[in-house]
Amino acid sequence: MLAVSLADLPADFRARALQWAGAFRYCAYFEHNDLQASSPSAFARLLAVATTAPAAPASLAALATQAVADGLQSPPHCGFITYDIKNEVENLESANFSGFDWPALHFFTPETWLCWAADTVLFHGETHGVLAAILATEVLAALPPAVPPLRPRTSRPDYLQTVEQVREDILNGEVYELTLCQEFYAENVALDPIATFWRLNEASPAPFAGFLRHRDHYLLCASPELFLALNETLITSQPIKGTRRRGTTPADDEAQRLSLLHDEKEQAENLMIVDLVRNDLARVARTGTVQVPELFGTYAFRQVWQLISTVEAELRPGLVLTDILRATFPMGSMTGAPKIRAMQLIDQYERTRRGLFSGSVGYVLPGGDFAFNVVIRSLQYRADTGYLSLQTGSAITYDSVAEEEYTECLLKAQGVLTALQTSINTGDET
Repeated sequence: MLAVSLADLPADFRARALQWAGAFRYCAYFEHNDLQASSPSAFARLLAVATTAPAAPASLAALATQAVADGLQSPPHCGFITYDIKNEVENLESANFSGFDWPALHFFTPETWLCWAADTVLFHGETHGVLAAILATEVLAALPPAVPPLRPRTSRPDYLQTVEQVREDILNGEVYELTLCQEFYAENVALDPIATFWRLNEASPAPFAGFLRHRDHYLLCASPELFLALNETLITSQPIKGTRRRGTTPADDEAQRLSLLHDEKEQAENLMIVDLVRNDLARVARTGTVQVPELFGTYAFRQVWQLISTVEAELRPGLVLTDILRATFPMGSMTGAPKIRAMQLIDQYERTRRGLFSGSVGYVLPGGDFAFNVVIRSLQYRADTGYLSLQTGSAITYDSVAEEEYTECLLKAQGVLTALQTSINTGDET
């Protein structure tokens, strides 16, 4: 291990390090943006790279075998879990369009990894020549991205009609709440993923931000939401349900916060998912240890106020990551309740497979502690085909107003659109 004082490194060291790392076929960068106040379980600042990686396990069962063979408990392991793992967890299927071919999940052990501490950067693994290579890396001024207005996979009228159909399902007792998402996309785009990530991180800093490269696939993530974190035996989840725009003045901003905090519809959405998360964690928790230390917390991010609750429990001994994922994945904030029927309806109503959107990226640290986010406020990109995808969603309840839900989707897209320096074509294209 090599320890280097931050005082001895240039101010743009992180930018140089990610520029260097982005040349590797497998690269993962996790960033908390000094926003630990919004989540004590915020990502560590961690950068990991590998030239080669094991074949992606096709299932959680294969991941469990890998964990037994080389130990997810002897990390670091960095990786991702796509939303489509739901098809194994609950014996579901998906037949919608996909512009991506992410493996269902993938974890790699880095050859070199950097961890940022309070005043030092720690270099692990193969460290010979790494610092010199990073310092020699130039971060060139990026040209403005040439991205056309994103097209909706679902037209606005069709989206509004789908919301009404979901409300009818709720009235008929099919679900209580359903998280309905839609895709905005562009094709044949030449994008600088690293420069775009930094623009996204500047436009929308978040405690669970991340950059991921998996061969020709990239994820640029500005997620504010924690899926799961394990700290020794304490497992924590922080579901988000409830959104308001930020105010244009301090008085307006506080009015928006209070409006969110006291909105009965937003509270009902949040509470239903909190109950779902409580039930999920109870499947892996010591009896009687599931707690909700914070209900309806209001947290400010660059574009929005969010209503965030915290659920935690003491993990039962003897369980591994795959056991926990089988009990909790996918996260209830991205499905609705009850979870299985909600996921069936999602595949019926949405026109795009979610891929890594609504999935999770994260890491497992030495000793077994881990952190995984909810992949939202994110951009998926394929460098080999130029396919670019932004997905957003909102929770539909019977009290939902379709136009307001559509507006919320656009609000959640603003950080990514700012980074891309483009807009959404809200016409009737499909």
